[in-house]
Amino acid sequence: MSEVALHIGGKTYMIACGDGEETHLVKLGKMIDAKLAAMDAQPGVSDVQNMLFAALFLADELDEAQRKLSSPAPSQAGLVDEAVLAPRLEYVAQLLENCADTLESKARAS
Repeated sequence: MSEVALHIGGKTYMIACGDGEETHLVKLGKMIDAKLAAMDAQPGVSDVQNMLFAALFLADELDEAQRKLSSPAPSQAGLVDEAVLAPRLEYVAQLLENCADTLESKARAS
């Protein structure tokens, strides 16, 4: 197991990951940070709530992508390899869930 530092919303979070997954996890952390920055977080709202909203927006985008995969337009049929993309989307969803769990446990501890 490895540990990687994710810089999200001006804070650093140490996340455990499998060896070799560090670069990918950092990339996902940057996606979360960008989503959080684009939300223009409201003052007075907790970091955990803002992170939750960012995760929900990303999960919504993931859900929309999965729905598009399950019913492609006739002109797009055969252009997306669902056997390759579906496991990747599931992996991203699991990483988001792991990040949410970590944030929730840190919020409870503080």
